Amino acid sequence: MPAPDVAALLVELERSAPDLVDEARTAAEWLTGGEPLETVTQLDVCEFLWYTLPIKVDGDHVRLARSLARLLLLGGLERYAALCVSPTTNQILQTYAREGEDAGTAAYQEALEATGVLPPDVPELQWSMIMGPEELGAHVACSAALELAIVAGEECDRGALTTRWLTSARAELGGDSWLHRVQGERLNRWVLGRGPARRELAQPFEVRLHAPVPAQPLGELHGLLSLAAGEGGLPLRLPPSQQAVRLREVAEHTLGALRRDGSKLVLTDTGRSLLGSPEALWDAVVSVLLARRDHEGEVSVREAALLLLADGVAITPAKVCERVSEVVGGEGWHATSDIETIVTDLIGVLTALGMASGDDLVYLTMTGQAAALAALRAHALRPRQYVSPG
Repeated sequence: MPAPDVAALLVELERSAPDLVDEARTAAEWLTGGEPLETVTQLDVCEFLWYTLPIKVDGDHVRLARSLARLLLLGGLERYAALCVSPTTNQILQTYAREGEDAGTAAYQEALEATGVLPPDVPELQWSMIMGPEELGAHVACSAALELAIVAGEECDRGALTTRWLTSARAELGGDSWLHRVQGERLNRWVLGRGPARRELAQPFEVRLHAPVPAQPLGELHGLLSLAAGEGGLPLRLPPSQQAVRLREVAEHTLGALRRDGSKLVLTDTGRSLLGSPEALWDAVVSVLLARRDHEGEVSVREAALLLLADGVAITPAKVCERVSEVVGGEGWHATSDIETIVTDLIGVLTALGMASGDDLVYLTMTGQAAALAALRAHALRPRQYVSPG
């Protein structure tokens, strides 16, 4: 049976407790946003009581919560009504009143996590702090599934249930999955970016980045780690080429796969894990190409360079720098460091890994192209956060 209409419940409440009607109406409007009461979930109720109410709603917060409880009871929503007058709600509201917003928000987040209805981050998706409509819909749907499992008394692995809910084809989505919807939304926002030059450069990649990029073998790096895994380790005093020196630096300082032991380099625990898993080694290398640096503007420089190089077209480093400068300038970033230095460093890393070749003209190998696409995809699908140009 559908939940009664809020307006009808308010009429009923006015007959039994007229002094609570105004507060109940205010609370219900904030809670439902004009949607039917039957669409409300436990997550909605908790977020209203523990965050929206104390921060955004004027009035006696305890009385507002109690008035909402009476309304929800009339609607047959006993569990949600109990939340309104629970010791947890009273304690959180008191924390806001006595200790301020920061303390209250911390108490709200701790209590929300304890409910079990908050979808956790899973390997397939880390939730954004700032969600678009599709991601918000996915988050609400996953939370409702978790709530249903808890109410049904099921042993619930939150991560497994969230993954299943995200990746399963949904009839209400026309056979699509929530994960696909969220990824499409993030890719679209990434393409739109900031500035017309950046948008024009990224646009052709939107469709190409929907599918995961298969891992590729990394012969040079795998070989280096294999040598370090030997009984004698990897001697430091061998006269390697400049490329080999750079590869060592990447393995030791960037990936943390090697450490110095006297006059040799040996594998770290991380290095042993990477050596034993080609997929993990690939993911680790891909992740460093666009890893967060000292300034987000540096990430934009590296991203623009990868966009220019990803198709394997031969181009001079000077031309790369020129085009990158146009793109990041159009995005609104102020120069925080030398673009040429950043681009040269990126090309040096790619070359050391066997992903780039050339001197006067540089181009990515097939492995390098795959790595560029994988790095761009991971960057595009990352959780959304506000970033201010600096």
